[in-house]
Amino acid sequence: MSGVVGIFSKKIKHVSQILYYGLYALQHRGQISAGIAVNNNGFVDHFKELGLVHEVFPKETMDRLRGDIAIGHVQYGTSSQRQNTMNAQPLVVGYKKGALALSLDGEIVNFLELRDKLEDRGIIFQSDLHGEVIANLIARYHRDNLEEAVLRALDDIVGSYGLLVMSNEKLIATRDPFGLKPLSLGKMGEDYVLASETCAFDTMGAKFIRVIEPGEVIVIDKDGIKTIQNKPKERNLCLFELIYFARPDSKVDGKSIYLSRIEAGRQLAREAPIDADIVIGAPDSGIVTAIGYAEESKIPYAEGLIKNRYVGRTFIQPTQELREQGVRIKLNPLKENIEGKRVILVDDSIIRGTTITRTVAMLKEAGAKEVHVRIASPPVISSCHLGMDTPSKENLISANKSIDEIKKIIGADSLYFISLENLIKSNGGDNGFCTGCFTGVYPIEPK
Repeated sequence: MSGVVGIFSKKIKHVSQILYYGLYALQHRGQISAGIAVNNNGFVDHFKELGLVHEVFPKETMDRLRGDIAIGHVQYGTSSQRQNTMNAQPLVVGYKKGALALSLDGEIVNFLELRDKLEDRGIIFQSDLHGEVIANLIARYHRDNLEEAVLRALDDIVGSYGLLVMSNEKLIATRDPFGLKPLSLGKMGEDYVLASETCAFDTMGAKFIRVIEPGEVIVIDKDGIKTIQNKPKERNLCLFELIYFARPDSKVDGKSIYLSRIEAGRQLAREAPIDADIVIGAPDSGIVTAIGYAEESKIPYAEGLIKNRYVGRTFIQPTQELREQGVRIKLNPLKENIEGKRVILVDDSIIRGTTITRTVAMLKEAGAKEVHVRIASPPVISSCHLGMDTPSKENLISANKSIDEIKKIIGADSLYFISLENLIKSNGGDNGFCTGCFTGVYPIEPK
């Protein structure tokens, strides 16, 4: 639940200005901190701070961050430990072979085990970043060849990752062997770009080239691009990425998020039809699914909830109080469309139940005769340890309550979750997915 962007240019000497727009496009992937690191003639400069991209990087900061290689990062913030600048990324470290910068989207499952071993050898850590373990492993293994050091470090770590490593002359990108986290390659003229989602390429003016494959390690330098390792395991792309996290104008592993969500809505309409007057979507990730539901059911789609565009996503707010405050100011019902109507409300998921409970109440306060809730994911019953950072199990409403109990708690007239089978079908069905949030079965067990 964070976003990474990287650029390697042979000609442009101020790539951070372009990378800024890529980070801006990935702002939905993290709203707690942002950072950029650049290579400027062999010197790695960087800046990172808590806040949104446009808050962290005023013009004077961007003018300073000059260089021909750059990586960037935006970070979520469900853990209070991450809400300080020391835990913002990219991580920049100096060691005897020079300087490295790392941007990591993911979760290293054996982080504590590796950190304990390194601390026993006298290594001092300055943050809670999982990337700091990776950086120390690379430094430890680096003799004459950076690529070999990266490969040896990757052999030691277990988890989910879309990882960018920048030295003063190379940009290295890799993805975990299960492909849990997304990462794609693009091109901007003769320059290469990398990003968690393809919407960043569109914003930067780059063209999508291909997906970085699970287990693949690529190196970009002055001689071009090459794959130096490809060790895939059975593909297990995080299904929750597609349901909730990705922007609808992105492609993840070659799949259109927009088309997948449209199809999920159609599947929901086939599985759980109901007589109603209008279909509405919970902004933003429920809207496309609601359109698909309306198309299949022949019930008109209408705007029913107006979103305050300056409020972030309540699931990734760090405290319950902030989440509830966020719900109150995030959405406002459009009474003219709601009053006296039987409403089908389509949303992407129910996590704690805070947002959906408030939303149903608002719709009924606005005069809705009935509110029928349709959810484009199965019940979330397990807390993810592979980078999605869902709440602990006791805070997951579906892990502790039956569907009928949840219906009563949220105040809905009916409630239906899409089946896992049809959710996978709506996302192509031919790729492997990690479904641990819905089944409790993960490709990598927690340590």
